[in-house]
Amino acid sequence: MKCVILAAGYATRLYPLTENFPKPLLKVGDKTILDWLLEDIDSARVVDQYIVISNHKFAGHFQAWADAHTLPITVVDDGTSTNETRLGAVCDIQFAIDRLGLDDDLLIIAGDNVLDFSLTHFLRYAREKNTSCTMRYYEADEKRLRKSGVSVIDENERLLELEEKPAEPKSPWCTPPFYFYKAEDARRIKEAIADGCGTDAPGSLVSWMCRHAVLHSMEMPGKRYDIGSLETYENVQKTYQGILR
Repeated sequence: MKCVILAAGYATRLYPLTENFPKPLLKVGDKTILDWLLEDIDSARVVDQYIVISNHKFAGHFQAWADAHTLPITVVDDGTSTNETRLGAVCDIQFAIDRLGLDDDLLIIAGDNVLDFSLTHFLRYAREKNTSCTMRYYEADEKRLRKSGVSVIDENERLLELEEKPAEPKSPWCTPPFYFYKAEDARRIKEAIADGCGTDAPGSLVSWMCRHAVLHSMEMPGKRYDIGSLETYENVQKTYQGILR
């Protein structure tokens, strides 16, 4: 299995902190955001390569971090240099697949979140279901739902639909940017793009996959901390206590 980390954004809402430095390498406590994620995932011993998709502006920062690391990390530079010319998350995934010739099961994660639970739960869930999978958490605030990817699931946890930023949310289930794609589904990403799948938000790919493959959704056993602004970053620094396995 390969782990693909989406890290090609420009984090403009965290300027000036991230104007010349990538958000995934900001520290939370004594570790970078990426170290919290990768060290946890690696404890499952199922990933043989970590692939960080970066823009050109920050690729050198990620490469320096990777060079100092003991994990097998490959940095892929998508060639973009501004927020306006970014490829979008779905096209970045396909870019990495093409550049590295990937034909594997893929764990795809955003590089700017921390969790207080281990992602090994999600990896076990995906293995048990033997399908592509997402995670979900309950959100009671309808305003937040309208800014999120909202899932519709059945009684067997099959994911029936995902809608990005719906005007009228169909459920209280939010879907964070952590996905597992079986190799046979990952091979269809190029088809999804050609078919008009949205390419900016990674959840748009999930939305397309729901109509073409079987997916399941695991309810998260803990919290996700999205670092989207200076205020949320400061709050995470004060409150985050690490991963509670």
